[in-house]
Amino acid sequence: MDLNADLGEGFGVWRLGDDEALLDVITSANVACGFHAGDAPTMRRVCAAAAERNVAVGAQVGYRDLAGFGRRRIEYAYEDLRDEVVYQIGALAAFCRLAGTRLRYVKPHGALYNAAAVEELQAAAVVAAVGEYDAELPVLCQPGSVLAQLTTGAGLRAVAEGFADRGYRADGTLLPRTAPGALVADPAEAADRAVRMARDGTVTAADGTVVPAAVESICLHGDTPGAVDLARRVRDALADAGLPVRPFA
Repeated sequence: MDLNADLGEGFGVWRLGDDEALLDVITSANVACGFHAGDAPTMRRVCAAAAERNVAVGAQVGYRDLAGFGRRRIEYAYEDLRDEVVYQIGALAAFCRLAGTRLRYVKPHGALYNAAAVEELQAAAVVAAVGEYDAELPVLCQPGSVLAQLTTGAGLRAVAEGFADRGYRADGTLLPRTAPGALVADPAEAADRAVRMARDGTVTAADGTVVPAAVESICLHGDTPGAVDLARRVRDALADAGLPVRPFA
C-alpha cells in the first residue's frame, strides 16, 4: 500500500506543514506546482528532499488560484485547462531532474480534483495533458470517478486513491470541507480507516454507509492538524496489519 501526502504548499516566506518530517513517513509526495500553492524554490527543495529519501514525486496540479489555495471552483475552456496542467507537470519534472530523480505520477488538487471526479470536460483536459506530456505517467484519482474512467479509456494507468483524513458521502465522493465530519483529525480514527481501506477495500461514510474503496494509495493532507503524527500512526497501523508500505509508481 502506498501512503501519499500533499507537500510543498508554502509560498515565499510562508511555510505550510512540515514537509521534511512527512517525507520521513510517506512513500509518495504530491508536490504543489506553483498554481494553487508552492513556488520554484519550494519545488526544488521538496524534490531534493524526496529524492534523498527515495520518496516518489508526483505533480499535484491545480487551478491558478493562490489566494483560494486551489479550493475554489474555476470554469475553464478545455484547451486552457489542458495547457495549464501541462505547464505545471513540466515545471515539476524539471526540478525532479535537477534532484536526480524523475516525475512518477500526476494528481489533481482541491477543486480540480473534485470537478474532474464528476465532470467530463475538466477530467478530459487533465487526461489529455498527461497523455500528451508522458503517457507512462499514472493518474492518482478516486476509484470509479469520471477522471478514473477517462484515464483508463485513454490507455493510461488510473491509480485508485482513498483518504484517511477526509469524510465521505454515501456515494463515495468527499464531503465538502465546510460540512461537519469533513476532516478526520483523530490519529486513531484515521489509522483505522486506512487499514480498512487497504485490507477490506471499504470506508464508512458520514451517514454510516459502508462505501467500496478498493485503493492502491492512501492520502493524508499536509495541512491537516497534527499531520505528521497522524501519518506516523497510519503507517504504523498498516505495518501492524501486515500491509507493507511502498510507492505505487
